[in-house]
Amino acid sequence: MKPFPLPHGRAVRWPWPRFVTAAVLAALLVAVFGTGPSLSQDGRLRAGPGEVVVPNFWDRQNSPNKPDLTGVRVIRFLTDDLYPPLHFADAEGLPAGFSVDLARAVCDVLQVACTIQVRRFDTLLDSLAESRGDVIAAAIPIREGLRQRFTVTSPYYRTPARFVARAGGDLPEPTVETLVGRTVGVVAQSAHGVYLKVMFPGAKVGTFPNLGLAQDALRDRKVDYVFADGLSMALWLNGSDAAGCCRFIGGPYTESRYFGEGVGFIIRRDDPILRQALDYGLQKVWEDGTYAELFLRYFPVSFY
Repeated sequence: MKPFPLPHGRAVRWPWPRFVTAAVLAALLVAVFGTGPSLSQDGRLRAGPGEVVVPNFWDRQNSPNKPDLTGVRVIRFLTDDLYPPLHFADAEGLPAGFSVDLARAVCDVLQVACTIQVRRFDTLLDSLAESRGDVIAAAIPIREGLRQRFTVTSPYYRTPARFVARAGGDLPEPTVETLVGRTVGVVAQSAHGVYLKVMFPGAKVGTFPNLGLAQDALRDRKVDYVFADGLSMALWLNGSDAAGCCRFIGGPYTESRYFGEGVGFIIRRDDPILRQALDYGLQKVWEDGTYAELFLRYFPVSFY
């Protein structure tokens, strides 16, 4: 079992403290972008001209009903603390991160007490199976093997693939036609490399042992684009290593066949009521704006 790829050991600074409220966040967005957040036709939330896009995984037309949780006194969430920004230890050593705060927000909606227990990542699934907790809130990708053993809520997080090019250049947005003869850096033996070869057969593929080397090649003008994990690229673009060299270009690529179904809360198969409750809570957290607040707090450079 492996989590989503870590951002290659690059230092990351989280610029917004945990106590930022939705009202404060909206004011910041107005100050920066000149307008408040708005929903696009595809249901994604856009913060303004800067195109800070928050994904939407929920359909209001198919919103689940809230089940009766009268007999539920506490929900025990399991996570680990070594995968920022989804789950990590804060300055006081307490569990924090996007997944952790989202779990807390869902508990607030459900009006049920919750605990967050930190365990080693490779023990999470066994701990859940042995009833040492009720839900896993961690970056375990949704795959068929996971579904055979457990049940999973609708995804609340998914990392799309993105193209990145040098800032200030005149390279066109990537299409089948515009990539013909242009060099695109990818990590060797990655899903991104496979996708590139299938969908953009005219591109010249430059393979690298790791993403850091591909990023260096882009910064040093040795490749025209890099095609890679959107989150890792967003963290790089927002960090000192990129030195403002580059930018996202084109839209997100989310084909689950290549890039996975994402991450959801994981529950034992014998607890369908809890799954329904968590799906209900996730839907409501999206609708009341809390999801957008948390997403923008932990992902200030949107990877969508």
